[in-house]
Amino acid sequence: MSLSYKARKRWSLVILLIGLPLYIVAAVTVVNMLERPPIWAEFLVYVALGVVWALPFRFIFRGVGQPDPDDNDG
Repeated sequence: MSLSYKARKRWSLVILLIGLPLYIVAAVTVVNMLERPPIWAEFLVYVALGVVWALPFRFIFRGVGQPDPDDNDG
């Protein structure tokens, strides 16, 4: 089942406005639990966690910035 353009747009806003801040707090908590690793290791952890959060939502964000394909006005 695929989502409509409007549904994907709404879900992307929910994910970015609510989910991403929660994920940032979780990522900082994970790094703090590691008791402040060296800066290069901390950078690698943040990069890895930054990629991991986006992978499950890739299909929602795909094409959201484009004009609505079902819009017949123009």
